[in-house]
Amino acid sequence: MSTPTPARDTTDGPEPSYAHGTSTTPLLGDTIGENLDRTVAAFPDREAVVDVPSGRRWTYAGFAAEVDRVARGLLARGVLKGDRVGIWAVNCPEWLLVQYATARIGAVMVNINPAYRAHELEYVLRQAGVSVLVASTGHRTSDYRELVTQVRERCPELRQAVFIGEASWEDLLTAGHPDLQDRLRARAAELSCDDPVNIQYTSGTTGFPKGATLSHHNILNNGYWVGRTVGYDEQDRICLPVPFYHCFGMVLGNLAATTHGACVVIPAPSFDPVATLQAVERERCTSLYGVPTMFIAELNLADFALYDLSSLRTGIMAGSPCPVEVMKRVVAEMNMAGVSICYGMTETSPVSTQTRSDDDLERRTGTVGRALPHIEVKVVDPVSGVTLPRGEAGELCTRGYSVMLGYWDDAARTAEVIDPGRWMHTGDLAVMGPDGYVRIVGRIKDMIIRGGENIYPREIEEFLHRHPKIADIQVVGVPDERYGEEVLACVIPRDPDDPLTLDELRAYCHERLAHYKIPSRLRILDAFPMTVSGKVRKIELRERYAD
Repeated sequence: MSTPTPARDTTDGPEPSYAHGTSTTPLLGDTIGENLDRTVAAFPDREAVVDVPSGRRWTYAGFAAEVDRVARGLLARGVLKGDRVGIWAVNCPEWLLVQYATARIGAVMVNINPAYRAHELEYVLRQAGVSVLVASTGHRTSDYRELVTQVRERCPELRQAVFIGEASWEDLLTAGHPDLQDRLRARAAELSCDDPVNIQYTSGTTGFPKGATLSHHNILNNGYWVGRTVGYDEQDRICLPVPFYHCFGMVLGNLAATTHGACVVIPAPSFDPVATLQAVERERCTSLYGVPTMFIAELNLADFALYDLSSLRTGIMAGSPCPVEVMKRVVAEMNMAGVSICYGMTETSPVSTQTRSDDDLERRTGTVGRALPHIEVKVVDPVSGVTLPRGEAGELCTRGYSVMLGYWDDAARTAEVIDPGRWMHTGDLAVMGPDGYVRIVGRIKDMIIRGGENIYPREIEEFLHRHPKIADIQVVGVPDERYGEEVLACVIPRDPDDPLTLDELRAYCHERLAHYKIPSRLRILDAFPMTVSGKVRKIELRERYAD
């Protein structure tokens, strides 16, 4: 395990906000396929994947055999090394099969958001040059077959579409004849761990999303180190209600599992708090993932106390900052004493910092941990780029094996975020403590400037989460003629029949927060606008209530 970076002699000045994760364990040099082979050889009879909705189960030996079958099918369909294969599907075993099959043959899997509509789908297919698309038949109100038909003529590189559960999927499996196994081995021998293996499109709050291009080395090592940090082994069973299309599911979930011989448990095609807790109970899961809003939804179930969650010991909370009060409830009421906070972004594979199981409650609720092994982090002045002293807020930057190869076919936007020193500029405002632990205090673009005062929404949100009438809260800045911006609190009430009033809110803040931080406006909501990965779209809240 890694150890905190020792403090240097500060007699010559304040210690800079720089830290690196050290370890005597080297990085993995495998491709994803090679690493899966190692796990299969070690744990052939351990369960690898359980799909609760369909009741299907695979051991590692069975899962690898099915992965090879899909890989051979893709070879038979003419997929070459470096070709882009799209996956547009909800959480299901076939998603994992495509993930590992494309890695086996050196194709680049392109993750497509299940919520995408026609124009977004067309953009991704064209921008990435997808030649084969594997898709669900639909999701919620979207008919994927109809949407593919709509865009196909405008996507000249798209040769074929395969729909899971239909004849085209069965045809792909049939095409993967065992006679092609030697050809599959030959292809695998051509691959390097530094080859691109995945394109993940960032959610993009303005304009079209960018395709973060990630290598085997990027995501395999990140999955391995995240799993190692929470102590995974072949006995663990990880409940994954988070979307596979996002790094949280496919790296922190799938790759963390397969690098340690653990089992992936799929509770439902998309997040359902009831299905999630049922899966934990029935499959005796030892680990549970989620963004804070997911854990809040589970804790707020009327029959929450009836679920047997005694098998849980750990889990990962990520995606957005976790309110302290929510974290305390997860530890106390969900039996997740070892729960870990991870911080990162798609462009860094994704995790840069993580809390450790032996961290005290203050570190595990008030910070996003410290640098993972083989990762460097620093906090810089957003304007000058100079590294700031510890304790001062600035932009968090990260460097190491995890930084993406770049945005697909977009050198200009890559250069905007990766500097000549290969530091990835996150856009997050952070403070590094004397011990190297990092606190995220907001997004540079989310910071509210009211009458010349810088206000970090996270600080206000943390404070107001303690209010008995508030189930969840987001704070944003909205235009104001006098002060430039004013503070708006968007609140989901615990009891819709007894919502919070602005007077109650302001009275609660009085003498506890500086006057300029106290919200002057309040909106009571049923739900927040969310990305499919579970992040609140603050930009939409700002735009919606700008008047």
